[in-house]
Amino acid sequence: MTHTDAGADPGPRPGDGRPAVHRPDRPTEVSGPTGVSEPHGIPESARPTRPAGLSAAEVAERVARGEVNDVPVRSSRSLVDIVRANVFTRFNAIIGVLWVIMLVVAPIQDSLFGFVILANTGIGIIQEWRAKKTLDSLAVIGEARPTVRRDGVAATVSTSEIVLGDLIEIGPGDKIVVDGEIVEADGLEIDESLLTGEADPVVKQPGDQVMSGSFVVAGGGAFRATKVGREAYAAQLAEEASRFTLVHSELRSGISTILKYVTWMMVPTAIGLIISQLLVKDNAFKDSVARTVGGIVPMVPEGLVLLTSVAFAIGVIRLGRKQCLVQELPAIEGLARVDVVCLDKTGTLTEGGMVVTELRLLGGADESYVRKVLGALGESDPRPNASLQAIIDAYPDSEDWRCTRSLPFSSARKYSGAACSEGDGESGTWLLGAPDVLLDDDDPALAETGRLNEQGLRVLLLARTARDLDDPEVARDVEPTALVVLEQRLRPDAADTLRYFAQQDVAAKVVSGDNAVSVGAVAAKLGLEGEVVDARRLPDDPERMAKGVEAGTVFGRVTPQQKRDMVGALQSRGHTVAMTGDGVNDVLALKDADIGVSMGSGSEATRAVAQIVLLNNSFATLPSVVAEGRRVIGNITRVATLFLVKTVYSVLLAILVVLSQVEYPFLPRHLTLLSTLTIGVPAFFLALAPNKERAQPHFVRRVMRYAIPGGVVAGVATFATYLLAGGHYTGPGALDAETSVATLTLFLISMWVLAIIARPYTWWRLCLVAAMGLGFLLVLAVPWLQDFFALKLVGTTMPWAAVGVAAVAAAALELLWRWVGRRFPT
Repeated sequence: MTHTDAGADPGPRPGDGRPAVHRPDRPTEVSGPTGVSEPHGIPESARPTRPAGLSAAEVAERVARGEVNDVPVRSSRSLVDIVRANVFTRFNAIIGVLWVIMLVVAPIQDSLFGFVILANTGIGIIQEWRAKKTLDSLAVIGEARPTVRRDGVAATVSTSEIVLGDLIEIGPGDKIVVDGEIVEADGLEIDESLLTGEADPVVKQPGDQVMSGSFVVAGGGAFRATKVGREAYAAQLAEEASRFTLVHSELRSGISTILKYVTWMMVPTAIGLIISQLLVKDNAFKDSVARTVGGIVPMVPEGLVLLTSVAFAIGVIRLGRKQCLVQELPAIEGLARVDVVCLDKTGTLTEGGMVVTELRLLGGADESYVRKVLGALGESDPRPNASLQAIIDAYPDSEDWRCTRSLPFSSARKYSGAACSEGDGESGTWLLGAPDVLLDDDDPALAETGRLNEQGLRVLLLARTARDLDDPEVARDVEPTALVVLEQRLRPDAADTLRYFAQQDVAAKVVSGDNAVSVGAVAAKLGLEGEVVDARRLPDDPERMAKGVEAGTVFGRVTPQQKRDMVGALQSRGHTVAMTGDGVNDVLALKDADIGVSMGSGSEATRAVAQIVLLNNSFATLPSVVAEGRRVIGNITRVATLFLVKTVYSVLLAILVVLSQVEYPFLPRHLTLLSTLTIGVPAFFLALAPNKERAQPHFVRRVMRYAIPGGVVAGVATFATYLLAGGHYTGPGALDAETSVATLTLFLISMWVLAIIARPYTWWRLCLVAAMGLGFLLVLAVPWLQDFFALKLVGTTMPWAAVGVAAVAAAALELLWRWVGRRFPT
């Protein structure tokens, strides 16, 4: 087993009641079953036996007993849930009852609204089902696949294939997927902050417990699964969680608020209208019922919820085609509201891999000797990061050297270390890490490092230390031996992506653990200019830090905790922050950011906490996500105004009818025609159109400030025309003639509302508005359509009067909406 020096505290053990102690610099020996390559020079017979894990027979036995990790990956709602959510709604129930009534008492023309609801509901179900299939397929691609050791052989399996007692190997960035007990540990540090809120990593030793939902930040090892499935800690927390949800969406909550207000207005108004039309007026029963239903149906903004769901679902499908997994639907909306995006350099602006371009010797060191040291250091880490992998590729391990103890790399300390036994019997302790962390400020090697950093190169220092690895000051007074110069390739799409953010007024800030000068040089190559800040010099005071972070553009030598603090600092200044990353050092910041974006090749931990996963590892996909969110929010704001103008004028007309004791102006067929031409069809196209406007807050206020005056103007103008027509027409066909001119007025005003909402105009928007107008003219011109919709203009006086009233109302709309925009800005 892994052992420590005599007298050292071995750390907590199960049941001893002591809390875990944070010791990030504590080394471990690699002479036990740690899951790493055994050191050279130890006879096979002297090496401890490494646990082989379960046998195939034991796995089969546990599967038969049901001891499997059977928690379903709920990446989306089931088909039953989708149908239920789209069919069984409050407003569908209201419309359904009214539809059945109309089917009994009125011609089929007055029941068209019911068929429209059926079509809308079907469209919603189909689109969400398509989104579900897209989401499910992408979730499988992005699913964590832990490494399980069975019969002595390590293999990756899906999370659902883990059984009770499995031996699971872990390394930096790996997520703990089930609860278990540590069996092997090599400098193993676990971050449990997502479960406990404690930011400091916890050193784990064999026998310690680990909980699902935590992740590895340094070192490696293996643990045995003690709780799987719904018994695991994280599964209990997430039992009711679903990724396909609109929870915490300002858009969805805003619409819910609006619908609540609509219900409050609709119920008493509808009751008054029913009493007025059925009891007060001396009309035929069926005609009274038809006009009562005609007054109630348009109060319901039934298409608004549908279009919101369809817009989000189509957004998921569009992004899915670009290999972008949206793990939480509000992320589409949230990223559209982002005004600051924090970017990790490695893996985001640069490609993941690195190459060693140069080895610069210091203090007369021998090159062949230094190569052997680097080879031994590479051999000491079973899970090398990109920098160490480049060194391993460049400097193979020497057969006559072996690593006796190791200190895994940690983002917090910025270096790793190893104690090596050389082939001639000598031994030495070496550190490999950031030169500006390991060296004093006046060391001449830093000047050379600075020149290399200015070229955008990454530089690591190989240094010898006279102290033991378990010494808290192991990095003090080191002897610099060589500079290892590494080069990263810039992503070819990074410059265009940064340019897009600049054009969209989204501030990009590069946040990296690398040297600030080097990161600044990389950013400059990509066209990102601004102040370069060494994060070690940022003030601790939150207010002063917030000012510094807001002013800077490139930040280097940032620790994982600082990344988290910087996100919080920006949020405290009113910014909506997105954070991108792929490494375990990004997890805390990803979790706290308004939107976390992970690369598909990133660690399991980053993918688990991110709302958006770029499965193709392409930073260039991010603008598509931003654009999709802006399209959804901007367009739903537009069409919500259309729907709610109709609701407002419908409620107002009903109130005026009740107060005036007259027949309701419209039959359901009239309002079905108006709704289809001025709201239903154009709203569908407008909801799916491109829209690059940055999403603004206060959705309800933005919509209602236009919907209320628009609806009032439309309602008053239409009722005025209706009263004028009542005084003009007499005889048996008077009510039909009055209804026709009132319909003409309401259509023209609704068309003007549509024309305002459709701005700024493009060719297709103009064609859309014109096509709706031609559709209404077609109904007035074709005799059988006139009869079908009961629309026939009688004479010329009242039709032209209706046009005049509509023109005055349109002018009032223009003036009123401009005044509202200035008086009630968002």
